[in-house]
Formats: sequence, structure tokens, C-alpha cells
Amino acid sequence: MEIPAVADRRELSCDVLVIGGGTAGTMAAITAAEHGASVLLLEKAHVRHSGALAMGMDGVNNAVIPGKATPEDYVAEITRANDGIVNQRTVHQTATRGFAMVKRLERYGVKFEKDEHGEYAVRRVHRSGSYVLPMPEGKDVKKVLYRVLRQRSIREKVRIENRVMPVRVLTSGGRAVGAVGFDTRSGEFVTVSAGAVILATGASGRLGLPASGYLYGTYENPTNAGDGHAMAYHAGAELSGIECFQINPLIKDYNGPACAYVANPFGGYQVNAAGTRFVDCDYWSGQMMAEVKREIDSARGPIYLKLTHLPDETLTALEGILHTTERPTRGTFHAGRGHDYRTHDVEMHISEIGLCGGHSASGVWVDEHARTTVPGLYAAGDLACVPHNYMIGAFVFGDLAGAHASAHLGEAAALPEDQIRAAHELVYRPLRNPGGPPQPQVEYKLRRFVNDYVAPPKSRAKLDIAVETFARMEGEIAGMGARTPHELMRCVEVTFIRDCAEMAARSSLTRTESRWGLYHDRADLPERDDAAWMYHLNLRRRDDGAMEFVKRPVAPYLVPVEEFTVPEPGAEPVVLTPPPAVSFTAPAAPARAARPARPARAIGRSPGLLELQELAETGPSVDAIVPYLADPDPKVRRAAVATLTEVAPDGAAGALATALADAHGSVRRAAATALRELVEVLPATPAVRDDLAPALRGEDALVRAAVLDVLRALRLGSPAVFGDALGDADHRVRLQAVRGLVAHDAAGDVARAVDDASREVRVAVAHGLGTIGDPAAAGTLGALIEDGDDLVRAAAFEALAGIGCPHPLDLAAVGALHDPAWQVRTGAARGLAAASADVAPGPLAKALDDPHLDVRKAAVISLAAFHDVPEVRNALSRAQDDPDADVRAYARRGLTTAR
Repeated sequence: MEIPAVADRRELSCDVLVIGGGTAGTMAAITAAEHGASVLLLEKAHVRHSGALAMGMDGVNNAVIPGKATPEDYVAEITRANDGIVNQRTVHQTATRGFAMVKRLERYGVKFEKDEHGEYAVRRVHRSGSYVLPMPEGKDVKKVLYRVLRQRSIREKVRIENRVMPVRVLTSGGRAVGAVGFDTRSGEFVTVSAGAVILATGASGRLGLPASGYLYGTYENPTNAGDGHAMAYHAGAELSGIECFQINPLIKDYNGPACAYVANPFGGYQVNAAGTRFVDCDYWSGQMMAEVKREIDSARGPIYLKLTHLPDETLTALEGILHTTERPTRGTFHAGRGHDYRTHDVEMHISEIGLCGGHSASGVWVDEHARTTVPGLYAAGDLACVPHNYMIGAFVFGDLAGAHASAHLGEAAALPEDQIRAAHELVYRPLRNPGGPPQPQVEYKLRRFVNDYVAPPKSRAKLDIAVETFARMEGEIAGMGARTPHELMRCVEVTFIRDCAEMAARSSLTRTESRWGLYHDRADLPERDDAAWMYHLNLRRRDDGAMEFVKRPVAPYLVPVEEFTVPEPGAEPVVLTPPPAVSFTAPAAPARAARPARPARAIGRSPGLLELQELAETGPSVDAIVPYLADPDPKVRRAAVATLTEVAPDGAAGALATALADAHGSVRRAAATALRELVEVLPATPAVRDDLAPALRGEDALVRAAVLDVLRALRLGSPAVFGDALGDADHRVRLQAVRGLVAHDAAGDVARAVDDASREVRVAVAHGLGTIGDPAAAGTLGALIEDGDDLVRAAAFEALAGIGCPHPLDLAAVGALHDPAWQVRTGAARGLAAASADVAPGPLAKALDDPHLDVRKAAVISLAAFHDVPEVRNALSRAQDDPDADVRAYARRGLTTAR
């Protein structure tokens, strides 16, 4: 391609420029538009499927749901996880605004797991705090957000420019006034004039090199190359905690998360090679990762996500989540190894290093309004330094940024031509040297150096080499060659990676202590030094190009945390003298002729499919889509269902209900899936109930089950409807019938399924009766504890806690502590938590000697209810020496309660 002249450019303008169309960026654009701003959303890929949410999300890690957790508890938790170095005002925003964001996302159509009574099914995954809110159907989150962006009221205010990659934020008079970039398909040069700029480009995930050696086989989204970190730095904004790396547990040889947040609520857990839980840390942190790495490196390694002990029904449910959401290639990976969750536990390892506020504590420094230190410039999501912010925090700070930035209406200023020329040179210089080193080779070398010299354990000697190496590579990177716009994009990304690598190395050198466990482990300085380093370490670019560091005092806490003492209010930031900059310049290579572009080939597609694709962009009415539901081609009919789901026009429920009777099974099931996906935005009206009712008499069991699920969620199903479904021939339908009856607290009707042929249904009956908590269910549970299936008996004993574990069932539970099946013993130990103090303490104390770790864990948790009994305190003291980390931890907690 030809290099365009600087003046030959596409010029755009807006009130609010949002860079990045992922989680935070999408929310920022929506909110700014709702505040009346004209918004330009730039995305180097396509907003429909960009960002960390591209394949959905399987759960929320930090949901502060009223009644389940408090904002104060959450703020204290994050403070402890970050060794006290946190701006609590930013974390407090997520803690106090997160629940409203969950409700807002539900109004958009995002589904969070709820129980039969419509309450959020918040789980305790780590020992401290209940903040995990599963999203079993979370694969569609990004699709939902894109649907909101395409609503007419938003579309009128938001202009989306896909395939445009910004490379620099433009500043004038110390204020952000726009950005400059290029089109990654055509190579066209682009400038934007804006009243305010919001950076939402995600983590710097392509920093370290994965163990596989694949450049794009990263834990984080591989398109996230530190774009926003580098743009913020060159714009003069401060970044903070860049020495605090992100390191995560993952599946060995597959850079996807091990998904403990999903598996643990189902009964999975992490063990060493001896089959013992080993993590003593109570919360997600670098300390936990240090324990994981220590176990892997020891004779007790490797480590595993243990799943083989779970029943087939549970594993099938897990596969339905893990193999469709976030990393849908996971199932293919396991199949290629010949592994199955029923026969093989999942070997785990740790990821390469990255920079991510959402999972650790590094990023662009922001205040509680998402403002950076550069006026008019905002940052949100994994890019921003709001520790352990995760998905909900990204939405919250995207919302804050959009609201605050929209105040800058009509403030666009003239763009600085010198900065535009510099950006033009950055983008197009590889075209002058098309035969230069290709981007993959240079990037591999750069990231190999990151692994060798920057990844923990760190030392001054290695970090000194890293700083020198990254300075030298600045010249080598300038010599890379490219021939196409796509290659130009990759070359610019390498410059971003190099910037982040240098920031990480210099920050790690400057903080002369160890902190945050594995995240900043200095082997040469292994101790934490609160006297010298109870500070944020910020960095910024000086006018002369040198990297300058600032020690910013930790602001007074909103929520006191007794383990930490912050500096007195009024302490001033300390500017540290930067080391001399090292610069290397590579000699210019001779230019070579560019290769001719290959002609594009057209791919034939059904006209109906193409028409629907175009129609979806216009926000069509249901009447415009319905004719496609009658198309002779089932592919077109499925596409019509997908369009109804994406657009969700008024009347979509009726149209989808009609599709439930389609002659083709794939269309029927697509419609059933769509109704479940849209259940949060469907109107709970008698008309919708009447539209769905005929499907309950259809031949497709999956459709019947889905309709019952939707009727329950919308509160449109009566006990009579669910009661009739107990006689269905398919157990999946009967399962949904039980859930519907539990939602009505119809214990008597639930009990009718006590002799159901399906074990899964009988387990659901037991759990349901425990949830309802009607003491009159004692007779039914008494029958279930005599069931011939171990899992049914286990569920029945556990359900006794819900009805108060009455006599004589309490004695049956005591006897079950000696059952041959560990699952039954576990259920009995859980059920005895509600028994009387005359019955439970002694048997539970003896259960602490059980050979199975899950039985001991259940027993120690139940014993906490009897902490005033001397025998119990003695038992808990003894359990502190248990070989299993969970048992030890809950014993400590029980003793704390006793005091």
C-alpha cells in the first residue's frame, strides 16, 4: 500500500471519544449518549464481538448483593488482597454501584443465576465473602450490549467506527483533545477531535510469552496489547502499580482459565498430586498465586482442578457452561487429549505475566470518577488502576466515565499538528522497509525477554538487563517491515508491548521490596517494607521523554482495616529522580517494493441470510422479521430467530413462541434458547403466557423444559401447570416442574415426585424441600434418606438443615456420619448444622477424623454453629493442624467466632 500524506486524512469530531468497544467502552458510550453527548466509538476490531466479553462471561466475581454482602466488607476484602495499597474511594464505587449495575444489565437482558424464588444465587468460592454470581448462560453478554448500542435512541447519538485503531491521544494545553489512528483494513489515516477521551482498551495481556510459545495463546484477550497503557503514558497521564503483575491459574498447555469460579460451586476444588487442598490464603490475591506456584514447584506438584468425584449430571452441567462460554475451544482441547472430566482431573499451571487492574492492581491512575491526571482524559475497565475490579467494576467505571465525560459538550479544540505528524510516522514507517524483520519474530524476541528478565521472581540484576534490552529494542522495532494495513496494526502493537515492558521493568526496579505475593516478588529484597513503601508507585512521562516516578501516599481509608496503617493525611507525593534514559537507534534499511495485494474472493451466501444481517443493523420491527420465520430454508429461519434475539423488538416473545413449533428441531431449540436468553426483557403478561402454553403440549422435550423455565422466571406459571408437568415422560421437563413448584413454596406438590424414576429429579426434590423449609416435609425427607441412591440420600440429609433437622431425623443424620459413601457423610454433616446442641457437637467433632476431606470440611463448618460448646472449641483447635487447607481455614474462622 502507499503511504498517505499527513494532510490526506479522514477527520472526525464528537463530544466524547471512546477508544475500545469492549466491556467498559460499550457502557461508557451508552451512558454518554444517554447524557446527551455525541459519541464516537472507535474499535480496532468489531464492536459486535470485541473485548474480553467476546465469548461471554461465566460469572461475576465481585457482586455485592444486599443481604449477601456489604460494601464495607467488600472494600475491606479488596484492601487486604492488595496489601493495604488501594484508593478505597475507587473500590467503594464498585461496591456501592455494583448492584444497581447488575439490575441495569438485567434490564438489558443479561441473565444472572437465581434460585427458584428469584433471589440471586450468590456463591462463596473463596473462604472470605460471598461475591460470586454465576452466569450459566453468560455467553451472550456482548450480544446483549451490542443490541443496546443499536437501539434507535442510542444509535442516534453513538457513531461506531469499526476497524479503526487509535495509536495516540492528542493533547493541547495539557488537555486531551482527540486521538489519531488509522483504518486497519484500508490503511487510511484518521484524526478525531473530541471534547473528552475515554480509554477502555483492556488489559496488557500480550506482555509475557505463554509457556506454549504462541504469540496469541494468552490468558487475556490477545488483541489487548497494552494499547491504552501506552497511549495514556505518551499523553502524560500517570500509571500506577505497574510492578504489580497479573498472574492467573490456568489449564496446563491451554491458556484458558481453570474456571474455579464456575467449578467450585458445583463441588470442584484445587488439589495437589496427593489429592489435598493446599491453598491457605482466604481471598484472591498474589499471595494465593504464590502458594499455587510453590505447590507446583514442590514435590507435591503438579496441581489439579478435581472434578472426577462429581456425578455425571453435575459434570454435564459444567460442560454446558465451560465449553460454550469464554473459552469454547476448551472441550475440543480436552477431547484432543482423550480426557474427560469423568476420568481425568484437569492439570493446572500459572499464566504468563500481564498488566490488569481487573485481576490485580495495575493500570492508568484514576479517581472515583474515572478521571486520569490529564484533564479531559478518562480510563475504565481492566486498563484502569481500580484493584480487582472484574467485569462489574468495568461496567461501573465505564458508566462513571461516560457520565462525567459527557459534561464536556462543545469543548473540542484545535488538534496539534506536531503530534499528528509523529503518530503518522509511528504508523507508516514499516511500509518504508517492507523487507525488514517481520512483526512475529520481533514480538517473540521482545516477549521472550519479558519472561527471562521481568517475570517473578525478580532481581535487580535481571531487571537492569531488561531495561537496557527494551531500550535497545526500540531501535530494532523501528526497523520492522510491513506491507498491509493489518501488518501495520501488528507492528504498532509491538511498540505498545515494548512500552509496557519498559514500564514494568523500571517500576519493578523502583519498588525496593516484595509485596502482593507472586505479583511483585523480589528475590533480592524478599521482605515487605511498609515504612518505606506503604505508597502507590506511579509513573509518568516527562516533557524530555524520561520516565519519572512518584510515590503517592495511600489516601485515608473509608473503611478501616486493622492490619494496615496508612500515612497521615496531608502527606505530599514524592517525586523520585529518574535514571538516565538509554536510547538506541537502528540504521535505516533500504526500502523494497511492496507486494501486490491479492484479489479478494466473494463467498456465496443465501440472500435471506444476507438480508437478515443487513436488517439487524436497522433496528427492525417484529413484523419485518416474521416473514423469514416462514422461509423454506431452516438456516434462514434460525437466522431469523437469531435476529429476533439480537434486536429484541416489541412482540418478540410471540414470534419466538411460534418458532417453538417449527418442523426443524434446530429452529425449535434456537427459539427455546432465545426465550431463555431474553427472559429478563420479556414482558410478564398473560399474552406471553398464552403464546407459550401450546408448546407445553409439543413433542420436543427440550422445548417443553425451556417453556417451563421461562414461565417460572416470569412468574407466569401456576402450581397447576408445574404440577401437571411432573407427569411428563422426560426427566428434564420434570426437573423444571420441580423448580417451578419450589418457586411457589408448594412443598406438598414437590413431594409428589419423591419416587420419580430419575435420580436427578429426586435430588432436586430433596434440595427443593430444604429450600422451602417447611417442617411438614420431614416425612418426605425421611423417605428420601432411605433412598437406594447415595446422591439422593446425601441431598436429603443436607436438606435437613433447611427444616431444622428435627428429631428423630437428627439421629438418622448422626448414624449417616458412618455411611460407606463419603457423599452421604458430607450431607449428614451439613444437615446437623441445624440440629440441637445436645445431639450434633460430639458426632461432628468425631467426623473431623473422617478420611475424606469433604466430610471434614462439612463438619468443621457445621461446628461453627456450636462455637460456645467447650468440646467444639477443643475440636476446632485440633482441626487447625488438619492436612487439608480448607479444614484448617474454617477451623480458624470457627475459633474466631467463638472468641
